[in-house]
Amino acid sequence: MNRKKPLRIGYVGSGFIAQFLTVALTQVRDVELTAIYDRGGAEKLAEYAKKNGLGEPVLYSTVKEMCNHCDAIAIYSPNYTRLAVMEEIADAVKEGAPLKGVICEKPLGRTLAEAQRMADLAKEANLLTAYFENQLHMNVINNALHQLRPQQRAMGPFTLARSTEEHAGPHNSWFWDPVRQGGGVLSDMGCHSIAVGRYILTPEDKDLLFLEPVSVQCDTSLLKWGQPKYQKVLMDTYGVDYSKAPAEDFATGIITYKNPETGQLVKSQFTDSWMYDKQGMRLSMDALGPGYAMEVNTLISPVEIFVGDEAASSVADAETALEKSTATRGLLAVQPNEADLYGYTTETRDMVNSFLNGKDAFLNFDYGVQVTYLVQAAYMAAEKGVTLDLTDQKVQEELKSYRSLIAQGKGAEVLY
Repeated sequence: MNRKKPLRIGYVGSGFIAQFLTVALTQVRDVELTAIYDRGGAEKLAEYAKKNGLGEPVLYSTVKEMCNHCDAIAIYSPNYTRLAVMEEIADAVKEGAPLKGVICEKPLGRTLAEAQRMADLAKEANLLTAYFENQLHMNVINNALHQLRPQQRAMGPFTLARSTEEHAGPHNSWFWDPVRQGGGVLSDMGCHSIAVGRYILTPEDKDLLFLEPVSVQCDTSLLKWGQPKYQKVLMDTYGVDYSKAPAEDFATGIITYKNPETGQLVKSQFTDSWMYDKQGMRLSMDALGPGYAMEVNTLISPVEIFVGDEAASSVADAETALEKSTATRGLLAVQPNEADLYGYTTETRDMVNSFLNGKDAFLNFDYGVQVTYLVQAAYMAAEKGVTLDLTDQKVQEELKSYRSLIAQGKGAEVLY
């Protein structure tokens, strides 16, 4: 059987998420990593790719040059750089670069205007798009939904979904900076929880945006990293001053959706924090329907290890066992394939197959715009201290140019 030519991918960004997604790439067929933007970590990433049979990536000094040697560019660079990268990609295509598609890791933009511009540029350049929101691709979620479809047909769809992502805090200084990142934990991880909650609630065989957002309420708080002791940790470690320009380390809220066919209202609750000081990162989702339910907890693993005090000094890197791990001794959870567990492998496979067949990925940039819309609506609801009416056209217009006080570096006005 003749196999298709592999999809040639170039990376702009070689930090944590690029490394994680490269691990996922080793589990996907018909794809090669052929180009990497030459910035910090690029050489190490290229060596990993070569060692693991992903190709012979070349380091390039400009995004424009990369576009002439790839089929698709993956934007994995920091949030504050992404729009500029997308503009370079669009310009390169207009000048004749044979690029076919573009990928962007969540979030698509720090504001709704920024996300919309990303989508518009991709359309103007006639590029296929993939918005990388891994949690919708998690096999544990999709297998549970598949198992419960007969019950849903008989009893009706889910009416309540709850989603949580929590860990002890990001790896890099720009993540902690609300201006460069676009906010705090709500921007960083709330996009996951909001997207997957809506997805779980969506009835079988309906469009991803079938449910209509009706209202959102949200609370953003600074519970740990605003304390003087931990402000000093952030300043000493990352050079970020949370006494002057803090971001929220805890966010929780509820989005109400309406089924446009039946008029039924359903609710999605999201909770996210940068102050979860247990084993490591935890994703948890559950959903309730009439007479049935589902539940996911990524800290429940088929593998456990134990490290005693005497042996603890031999543990060099706890994160090889679990992302954002905070412990090196005691009874520890181990996930043997985190890239697959969190959906990175499945989303990458979907993107590769889609682009090779001339289609957008399951989640495209237009979907990413809608996730950004809900995240910014949550910020606005928290900032105003109201339940925001998302059916109000004035609110919809206001969100188009909205930038939260936290994202402006004025978080002290709403968090202290």
